[in-house]
Amino acid sequence: MTTWEQLAKQTTVVDDNSDVIVPRDEVHAFCMRCLQKVGAVTEHAEAMAELIVAADYRGHYSHGLNRLGFYIEDLRSGQVISKPEVHPTIVKETVATALVDGNNLMGPVVGTFAMDLAIRKAKHAGIGWVSVKGSNHFGIAGWYSMRAVEQELIGMAFTNTSPCLVPTRARQKALGTNPISVAAPAKDGDSFVLDMATTVAAIGKVEMKHTLQQPLPAGWSLDSDGRPTEDIDKAMASLALYPLGGTEETSGYKGYGLAMMVEVFCTILSGATVSPFTQGWSDKMRSREANRGHCFVALDPQVFAPGFTDRLSELLNHCRNLPPAEGESQVLVPGDPERQHMKHCDAIGGIPYKQNQIKLVNNLAEKNGVEALGRLSR
Repeated sequence: MTTWEQLAKQTTVVDDNSDVIVPRDEVHAFCMRCLQKVGAVTEHAEAMAELIVAADYRGHYSHGLNRLGFYIEDLRSGQVISKPEVHPTIVKETVATALVDGNNLMGPVVGTFAMDLAIRKAKHAGIGWVSVKGSNHFGIAGWYSMRAVEQELIGMAFTNTSPCLVPTRARQKALGTNPISVAAPAKDGDSFVLDMATTVAAIGKVEMKHTLQQPLPAGWSLDSDGRPTEDIDKAMASLALYPLGGTEETSGYKGYGLAMMVEVFCTILSGATVSPFTQGWSDKMRSREANRGHCFVALDPQVFAPGFTDRLSELLNHCRNLPPAEGESQVLVPGDPERQHMKHCDAIGGIPYKQNQIKLVNNLAEKNGVEALGRLSR
């Protein structure tokens, strides 16, 4: 079984900073080939492929092709199920709430089912709150909150993950990156889209630094003994991160508190496995189901004061029009960096990847006996 760290070590460093432009449909087709090769049914592979492409298209490379190797190994090992007769099930529900069992299916399959259920409830009752157990890694949280925005609703998505956050005053990791996403519709297709880890960075960003042979920023990671480190190899060995805010002196306890809040919504509420006791993506821990917990909320702003989109647009544009700080060209709001990246991708005809990213996924292709990812150097 191959972990990400092992795959990364197989990747030869290329002294070439040029981008490799890959059309989105080629990335999607490549994901489908890989996932179906290891047993994913078409419908499930489609859900995962769409999410992977969306992550890279939005510039969240930590959760796109970067994660494909893990998803493949989950399916190959039987740790995750993909069978046409297995579906997420509603365990109990009210008009506005539901508890869903993902039945160990792939995260995007479960997450899409649960978010769409929350949306239906919000359209009927004004709010839908769905808590999930029995799921797996679900990719970028914003993928789900934005589904609500497409229906002119406010969307929220949360998930727990395997442990990597070292709580304030501790020296061992206990909670996950436990991301939070909130998305809301504004006027003329504009929107607020917050998608953030409750650690200083997503663990995938540490992995990307390793893959691209880039320096690790100070204040991100701790070594296996709980000491601050900027050594990328020590960071990869520990996979231990500071909470959002960093040390106690710089308000890291706030990120720690937010991560625990996510745990309350996702695992304590649903009966999923709490982060300190869930499996990690490493060989020695892949002996049981992950039993990830998620939480999805949809809210209809029309059940509150009229003019929601007008007021949100006014706030977004006020912030964008603030005088930029010295050395900065513009002020952005949550969702703008992703919009800029998508616009760039559209202009160049595909998603830009670095050479080592392409080599990494084509190592996967060779290992799995599928056609390599197409490429157009630029």
